[in-house]
Amino acid sequence: MNSAIVLLFGIAAMLCGYLFYSKFIATKILALDNSRPTPAHTMKDGIDYVPTNKYVLWGHHFTSVAGAAPIIGPAIAVIWGWVPAVLWVVFGTIFMAGVHDMSAIWASMRNRGQSIGSIAGTVMGTRVRSLMMVVIFLLLLMVNAVFGVAIANMLIKTPSAVLPVWGALVVAFIIGQCIYRYQMSLGWVSIIGVTALYGLIYLGPMFPVVLPETVFGLPDNAVWIIILFTYAAIASLLPVWMLLQPRDYINGLQLFVGLILLYAAIFISTPNIVAPAINTDLPIGTPSMLPLLFVTIACGAISGFHGLVATGTTSKQIDKEEDVRFVGYFGALGEGMLALGAILAATAGFATLGDWQAVYQKFGDGSVGAFIDGGAAILNAGVGIDLVLSQTMLTVMAALFAGTTMDTGVRLQRYIFQEFGEFYNLPILSKSVVATLLAVGSCLLLAFGAGGIDGAGGMIIWPLFGTTNQLMAALTLMIVTVILLRKGKTVWYTLVPLSFLLIMTVFALMIQLKTFYTDGNWLLIIMDIIIMIATILVTFESLSVLRREWSQHKGKKET
Repeated sequence: MNSAIVLLFGIAAMLCGYLFYSKFIATKILALDNSRPTPAHTMKDGIDYVPTNKYVLWGHHFTSVAGAAPIIGPAIAVIWGWVPAVLWVVFGTIFMAGVHDMSAIWASMRNRGQSIGSIAGTVMGTRVRSLMMVVIFLLLLMVNAVFGVAIANMLIKTPSAVLPVWGALVVAFIIGQCIYRYQMSLGWVSIIGVTALYGLIYLGPMFPVVLPETVFGLPDNAVWIIILFTYAAIASLLPVWMLLQPRDYINGLQLFVGLILLYAAIFISTPNIVAPAINTDLPIGTPSMLPLLFVTIACGAISGFHGLVATGTTSKQIDKEEDVRFVGYFGALGEGMLALGAILAATAGFATLGDWQAVYQKFGDGSVGAFIDGGAAILNAGVGIDLVLSQTMLTVMAALFAGTTMDTGVRLQRYIFQEFGEFYNLPILSKSVVATLLAVGSCLLLAFGAGGIDGAGGMIIWPLFGTTNQLMAALTLMIVTVILLRKGKTVWYTLVPLSFLLIMTVFALMIQLKTFYTDGNWLLIIMDIIIMIATILVTFESLSVLRREWSQHKGKKET
């Protein structure tokens, strides 16, 4: 199959989803209304609650939720064949991810910008809130600890990416000052910022940065992890407008430029997809496509982490209610387009089927490496960009997205500790610095406590990320469904996706539990059981609330 045809289908379908389906959900179901003041105005504090231009906020939301996961998941899942991966990414984005992100922002915005855990307490009681906080904390711990390892590995593997990755912080800081302090035109700031960022990417191969193999007895990847978390701690305490917003915005523009180049290269060179449409010759040990496809491509189609960002930071910055459609749905759409690009890079970026099979020798192979190498080959063939420069550009893209997700993840984890302090009357946890130190400390404890001196402990619990992430998406949609039902709104548009996700993810947890038991991995067995019990209890509580609300709603209609 020609990759250009697949790409055209994916783009057309997702754009139709934005133009028609998102408009229907925004107007008929969520009833977005610009006359209602948002928390960004009613609770404005200049730090977390800040009214924000919808294009800047789209950049924050999109890059925070994207990370490296929509690259890693799809580039692994193509082992089952490119057709299932493409269909799940395209239609999952249209009917699930967009609705999930948009409705999560809406629910938080209508509840004073509260996080999804706090909203759960308001809507369904303190028991549900406590259970959800456990799942949320574990999910954030996985994301932060693992992305620290992933970024460190990328910086070591591609030294030419170090300069642009860290130089982007300087560019973002200057952009923040230009937008908020000097009130410069967003258009000019965007052009200057993107030009500066790609200038750094061009300079990257000329000035590669390599750390010594050991620093004070620590290996280079451990040093990078410590540096990354030190930065994340500082960034999480700064006002969102100073670094987080502009960093995410400029990264969002950078991604779209990168995707346009990759898409243009596909349309110009029209490489054939060499991977099987449906792989019937799977490597030994590859798990069943059903249900693992739907948790492997987590962030490429729908992701519970999106709900944490949507209710943790994005909802606090919405200027006008109708901005929710662009920020939420189009933000999810951007991630779907990135996932589609990752699929094509990992299936059409190889010369032959034999070359592809040499990379995909077991489940878990491919990943970011297949995206970078395959995408670089397509860029080189299609638009003539030097192979090393192409690899640098794609590595920077992946690393910057992982970095923005880590930034937001640490800030969200700080919010979680602060909410623990409020719920359980522990004033010390309400202090931002203390909560941030606990957030970073828990990640470093996992990284070095479970992983030893190289700091790779987060990778131990990564196998549970996909299922935990999708369960979080289902639970978020469950809360939104209850809110919609109480408002007398149609709930099928959230009820169907949450039911599908619950079935697939609980099924996946059970399969993984058997695998962990066979491998004798007791840490993952215990975590799997904790997550499964929390999910079952939250589901039963939610079903009880839904049944009660449904009966009341039906009674009102009959009278």
